[in-house]
Amino acid sequence: MSKAIIIDDEPLSREIIKAYLRAYPEIEVVQECGDGFEGVKAIQQHQPDLLFLDIQMPKINGFEMLELIDQRPAVIFITAYDSFAIKAFEANAVDYLLKPVAEERFHSAILKWKSKLAPTSPDPMERVLNEMSTTTAQQNRIVVKTGSKVKIIPVHDIQFIEADDDFVKITTQEGSFLKNKTMNFYEQSLDPAQFVRVHRSYILHINQITKIEPYQKETHLAILRNGQQIPVSKTGYAKLKVVLGL
Repeated sequence: MSKAIIIDDEPLSREIIKAYLRAYPEIEVVQECGDGFEGVKAIQQHQPDLLFLDIQMPKINGFEMLELIDQRPAVIFITAYDSFAIKAFEANAVDYLLKPVAEERFHSAILKWKSKLAPTSPDPMERVLNEMSTTTAQQNRIVVKTGSKVKIIPVHDIQFIEADDDFVKITTQEGSFLKNKTMNFYEQSLDPAQFVRVHRSYILHINQITKIEPYQKETHLAILRNGQQIPVSKTGYAKLKVVLGL
């Protein structure tokens, strides 16, 4: 028996998927969810083999939700927009279904999943999630998981980002939050007029800087509003001078 979860904010869409799944008694719908927050909890609880995942949802979208999942199951995307990055995720997800979902198209997607008979590897999907993280909506916020809770961090609330082993640590006034991304990713995706990589281990929000002091061997310290001292390399200082107009 395979376990499936349906995550879609439209009740009618969920009902259609469940109706089509009656033809597959070997697939059990263990839960249906109306948003990504519920979806994260359901996936953690049930460890499903297959997701039917809407892309455009309130609170957090389908791509943002997948970023919060450590072990991703196979995914069949559901979307009302045929131009919504289909070329990007077509080769990585099991399949995608356009709303309203046609029964014949649904059966084709299930057959494609059955032919693989294994969860989707997280590595191919990672490229898609990185691409979608650079869309305008997602550039304005970062979604993180803290225990069983999901938190949305507006980009303007970030004080600095710090390398932390295989993660990055995003620091705000409310505290620090880990995200499974790289420093290079945020250096490329955040607004370069607002965020500067001042050190191989630090990216600063320039609005948080109160002063820059010489340190040692052509390096500097950036003093932030909260009193935090951030090392600034020679290269990082050159970048700061450009952005700050010094």
